[in-house]
Amino acid sequence: MIATQQTTTSQMIAIVGGTGAGKGWVAGRLCQLLGEQACHLSLDDFYRDRSNLAPGRRAQVNFDIPSAIDWTSAEQVLHNCASGQATRVPRYDFITHTRLSAREDWHPKPLVLVEGLWLLWRESTRRLFTLKIYLDCPASVRLSRRRLRDITERGRTAAAVDRRFEIIAPFHERYVEPQKKWADLILTQPFRKSDITQLADRLWSLLQARSLSSAWMHETFRKNLLTLMEADEYSN
Repeated sequence: MIATQQTTTSQMIAIVGGTGAGKGWVAGRLCQLLGEQACHLSLDDFYRDRSNLAPGRRAQVNFDIPSAIDWTSAEQVLHNCASGQATRVPRYDFITHTRLSAREDWHPKPLVLVEGLWLLWRESTRRLFTLKIYLDCPASVRLSRRRLRDITERGRTAAAVDRRFEIIAPFHERYVEPQKKWADLILTQPFRKSDITQLADRLWSLLQARSLSSAWMHETFRKNLLTLMEADEYSN
């Protein structure tokens, strides 16, 4: 276990990819490995509140373009995290397409893992991240994962998910795929051992720069990350 140490600022890590690319899964695995040194935020919680619209109209909103996000709120929270300051994070309800009234008090850890569709799209957001990761995943795999998530968690039907996935395909090509050019590391699925090793080394450098790890633990850290990333199941 990596020893806990107080910090005044946080290193920000972006995990970007299309719907179903495994962003949440990867962030969860990294948090599992990093323990008390890391925490996880999702850009999904910063979708604009649509409570001003009738329920029937909310479903017609295009949620697959960057302007669907409340960037003012998102960047304020990210700035607070980068400064090591406590902040308040909104929570979004995907069933009703509205923002929940209560916000969560949130305290950043030395490493803040942020996952989302468009974290690298805006320069003002992109420059907040020390490490930028893009998850490259085949469309067929992303669709099967989105079906599983939306049916079990959001009450959608398989037919509705398939229709929506076909509709959003052009937006993925326009807004998500181009972010590869800003990534420091592209992880292609299925993950290759060399890519996971490279990810482990980049994370290790961040830990060492902040004196959060001992040199002799480097190889163990690599092996543990490889083990965690060998699972066959991923989520959004």
